[in-house]
Amino acid sequence: MHVRDTLYIGGEWLPPAGDGWIDVVEPATEEVMGRVPEGTSADADRAVAAARAAFDGWAATPLDERAGWLRRLHEGLVARSDEIGTLIAREVGMPISMATLVQAIAPALVVSSYAELVLDHPFEEKVGRSLVLREPVGVVAAITPCNYPLYQLVCKVAPALAAGCTVVAKPSEIAPLSAFVLADVAGEVGLPAGVLNVVSGYGPEVGATLIAHREVDMVSFTGSTPAGRAVAAAAAATVKRVTLELGGKSPSVVLDDADLEEAVRATVSQCYLNAGQTCLSWTRLLVPRSRHDEAAALAAKVADDFAPGDPLADARLGPVASKVQQERVRSYIRRGIEEGATLVAGGPEPPVGLHRGYFVQPTVFADVNPEMTIAQEEIFGPVLAVIPYDDEDQAVAIANGTIYGLHGAVFSADRERALAFARRLRTGQVDVNGGGYNHLAPFGGYKQSGLGRELGHRGLEEYLETKSVQL
Repeated sequence: MHVRDTLYIGGEWLPPAGDGWIDVVEPATEEVMGRVPEGTSADADRAVAAARAAFDGWAATPLDERAGWLRRLHEGLVARSDEIGTLIAREVGMPISMATLVQAIAPALVVSSYAELVLDHPFEEKVGRSLVLREPVGVVAAITPCNYPLYQLVCKVAPALAAGCTVVAKPSEIAPLSAFVLADVAGEVGLPAGVLNVVSGYGPEVGATLIAHREVDMVSFTGSTPAGRAVAAAAAATVKRVTLELGGKSPSVVLDDADLEEAVRATVSQCYLNAGQTCLSWTRLLVPRSRHDEAAALAAKVADDFAPGDPLADARLGPVASKVQQERVRSYIRRGIEEGATLVAGGPEPPVGLHRGYFVQPTVFADVNPEMTIAQEEIFGPVLAVIPYDDEDQAVAIANGTIYGLHGAVFSADRERALAFARRLRTGQVDVNGGGYNHLAPFGGYKQSGLGRELGHRGLEEYLETKSVQL
């Protein structure tokens, strides 16, 4: 049982202002595995005050010293990577080997990258007769979701600290425990008091207080698109900077010269990563109409390999993170059937033999019309829609034909042809023939998939203001 009874504010572990608790439920077992304080507006106010008090000193800290603190945070996270991997496998449901790699090692890598990037970022440049300065925005509220709890938090904390900002973090109430581990590490390495603060709680109270707070200069939010709209509206009252990393309905487009089996296998695997709870999941598989049936059969065969089960036993497919999400995903599957798509794998029923846990069958739909609900809305579960197209122009139109633009993929035997197609997609990232993750490249979306970018130099820029000094 992982019990946290204090909040990390001003470099100390302090008792919360209220007496409420939030139970952390293990999605594979439906049992309570931990407990954290239900923070209040008063706790959020204390954390903002601590961050504000620390800001001037941290902003004035030389770059090489900030880089040193980031290296220490990196080392502390690496030392606890096995612990973090197991913890997140339990509170999120991701299979443990993948959880250790993606949920523990990748965040440490991001922290390490900013220890290097900050040293060669152009914080000053001459433009004609002016000196252009890039200075820290100020106090940042970092509000993060449950699907990649430490990774998403680090993608905000690392560049913010590198830029010279101070941070108040509010983790998801569904998976808050790894944020407390990050605070542990910050305390252990001696990060100056108030530079990082962690307050657990619910969005309508702690989150809303941070977003509206006059002493918060910036909100960095990751979550659903509807929630992101609400965050942007609330932050507008104080005209604070907002970055939003929101939802997606990403297409994987297989051109007519591609290796169909390889492309389908890669698409299904990526779609089902973290039980489909990944904003950049390729949830729409676009294939030439003449190969639709073959592609659907291949996808169903690959889906059969993703047997749901215990994430601590490294099953291929873990549960979704909550009962609410399980019901949401199953309702979308029922909606797909009702709207006339052909169910070729999975379905809304519980997986055979799993009578507890928030599991969803790995599901594939064929004969999907681009206007169907399952082709337009983010499901956030292991559900793939196979959509036929007649030519490349139609494939582009279908791929771009949602409110989202976060990620995508294109497969072709001709790399230049694939690259030309990728340039036509209105999306923040495109993988060509399975091109892999790059933690130095900017990440973010077009359209209603978000505002701003994370990772790399572009991610650092989000936490900087620009000042022109005329000489």
